[in-house]
Amino acid sequence: MADLHIQINRDRGGIAGQIAAELRESIRGGRLTPGTRLPATRDLAIDLQVSRGVVVEAYEQLVAEGFLVSRVGVGTQVTPKAAARPVIRASPRPEPARPGAPACAPYYGHRPTSPDLSHFPRERWLAAVRHVLTTVPSEALDYGDPGGVPELREELAGYLRRVRAADVRPENLVIVGGVAQGLSLVLHVLSRQRPLRLAVEDPTSHRQAPLLRRAGAHLVPVPVDEEGLDVRRLSGDAVLVTPAHQYPTGVVLSPPRRAALMEWAYAGDRTILEDDYDAEFRFDRDPVGCLQGLAPDRVILSGSVSKAMAPGLRLGWVAAPPDLAEAVRRARGELDLGSPVIDQYALAHFLRTGGYDKHLRRMRREYRRRRDALVRALAEELPEIRVKGIEAGLHVYLELPDGWAELKTTRAAQELGLSTEPVGPMRDSPGLAAVVVGFARLPAHKAVEAVRGLKVRMSGQNVD
Repeated sequence: MADLHIQINRDRGGIAGQIAAELRESIRGGRLTPGTRLPATRDLAIDLQVSRGVVVEAYEQLVAEGFLVSRVGVGTQVTPKAAARPVIRASPRPEPARPGAPACAPYYGHRPTSPDLSHFPRERWLAAVRHVLTTVPSEALDYGDPGGVPELREELAGYLRRVRAADVRPENLVIVGGVAQGLSLVLHVLSRQRPLRLAVEDPTSHRQAPLLRRAGAHLVPVPVDEEGLDVRRLSGDAVLVTPAHQYPTGVVLSPPRRAALMEWAYAGDRTILEDDYDAEFRFDRDPVGCLQGLAPDRVILSGSVSKAMAPGLRLGWVAAPPDLAEAVRRARGELDLGSPVIDQYALAHFLRTGGYDKHLRRMRREYRRRRDALVRALAEELPEIRVKGIEAGLHVYLELPDGWAELKTTRAAQELGLSTEPVGPMRDSPGLAAVVVGFARLPAHKAVEAVRGLKVRMSGQNVD
């Protein structure tokens, strides 16, 4: 039975009418949904400190109006046809708009890199949480190591060695609340001694720049071409890269560039920050190991379960050289004492029992199917668009034909439900008009319809 929030004014009289009006408005507004079981008249009368007869009168009035139904043995419930207005659900607060940028896509995903959350492994995750709650000792629920529970660091170290070819031990891992927090902590530590000049890819995610600056970094854009970051043009004390699948272009850092980046780091005692944001999702290529496995004393690896499972879990990790890992661990302790332990134990169990690997294999097949459907629809309906970055990840990079404006294309795509962003605001230097489109939340059977809709909307509207 539902607890009810009912306000009555005893000075006004008509208590039964007030109760009926409050319940009626709650049903119409969606606060009481169809099928909700109301308290027994005796219980509600005690809660409101009124006579039972007053509550009975209010219920009978709403039954007569069709808002409630009362059955022997079942009690009083909101009738399935009671809600006169649609249920109002809270919407995510929109981000502040960038100058000249369109609103974010509402339907197939807020960001082009968003996973399909309808495929979150609820039953297996619930089983993992249940296992934790029935097996871990009570002491494990106390304030723990701000670097993360040992069981999760042990499982993650094995996973990263096995899947990402990382060179990492549990003591070099720090559990954080996602890649964003991991990068913030690392930059906070690196910039303590002197201002940090951080090289970043150009183009790069516009959402990262404020975070990086707030953490104390001065950003130095470095161009990205068909082989990834142009290492010859690097400058600064450190560099942040997405080598497995550059965002937004989707380029993979080539082997020669990887070697050159290692030389750059060792020659100047510099640090490489590696964002391994969606490396598990590869489709048309062999696995690409992380940079950290090549130079564990120079590279700091950041990753999370945000793309593999759900951003809302807020579970990520930082793998760093021993001294830096310890400094990041202390910084985490100073910030908020560490991540929630139950979720950490649950993820450790999920990894240990193979649930994580099984989920990834399933989603890799599904995302490939959706990517293939989108790429095929683009080739058939809009062959003038150049499609890039499709070998991995959850998004494609579309270079637009002459006359197509990024913002108009983005708006048109978003109106069709496609999760799309213009590349222009991500650039420091000029480049070809392009947009990023996510496919993880685009059902395969909807791809042709969406692309055809884009074709119709953009015909005759390609003037900036």
